[in-house]
Amino acid sequence: MTNHPSAKPRFRRVGLVGKTGQTGMSSVMDRLLAVCEAHDVEVVFQGMLEPGDPPGPDIEGTLDNGVDLLITLGGDGTLLWGARLVAERDVPVLGINLGHMGFLTSVSQEGIEEALESLFRGEYVLDRRSTLEANVVGRDGSSRARYLALNDFVIHKRGMARVTRLELLVGEGDSQEEIGGFTGDGVVLSTPTGSTAYSLSAGGPIVAPGMDCITVTPICPHTLAVRPLVISSEETVTVLPLDRAGTLVLTVDGQEATDVSNEEAVVVQQAGAIVNLIRIPGQTFFSTLRKKLNWAIRPHGEG
Repeated sequence: MTNHPSAKPRFRRVGLVGKTGQTGMSSVMDRLLAVCEAHDVEVVFQGMLEPGDPPGPDIEGTLDNGVDLLITLGGDGTLLWGARLVAERDVPVLGINLGHMGFLTSVSQEGIEEALESLFRGEYVLDRRSTLEANVVGRDGSSRARYLALNDFVIHKRGMARVTRLELLVGEGDSQEEIGGFTGDGVVLSTPTGSTAYSLSAGGPIVAPGMDCITVTPICPHTLAVRPLVISSEETVTVLPLDRAGTLVLTVDGQEATDVSNEEAVVVQQAGAIVNLIRIPGQTFFSTLRKKLNWAIRPHGEG
């Protein structure tokens, strides 16, 4: 995906989403609303949910009525949830970090006023982030469920520390080819955006967000011969359960989950939806790596 520093729309109608119970939420809301009011920007809804609650029809209905910017208040999880709400509506997303890591959120609590002033002056960059689509299909090829992810899909065994056997295939139809099978805790299929999340913790590579690819990262495989794999975003990956007993779980961005029986498969490919994440000038992917993940920080005392 490429970045687009030009063609910046003026934001007039803003939606806010967040979770109740976040530290400093009330103060942040007051400050944010004050800046919006000063710039004659209308805040058309506030989607404040209890942790774990799904978005209600009131939030989705308001989005359909013409929000041109979504601001998320929380950590990366809140941003991922908000991004999925607007991924197919072409609404840009600005994340304000009220959590701890905040790798995807671009604004700290301390920098709210400055960041919003830059935003409303048109001083921002749109980072276009690809998404993945997963379909749970039966043996007859029919899909019973479709999911969209900005970060990743994880296929794993339900229960405590239980291993499973999976087979991975790439391609479709007559061109479909077996990647291989393995026993382990599961597999992560991630976008470049999600490469710094669960995939990284499972030993996967860091992928710059501008790449067009899908990362396939086995979780704790019981062999030294299985390693993470980066494939073209034009490919389709099919995950088949090889265990005849038990149920797998498909997890979407670490938030939604659905059971997958041993008679079904999970088919993952790049989706057509794009998420536009707003970045304030001066912030880059690599500066975030250094700041948030301590990437390539020189040991103390070196030049």
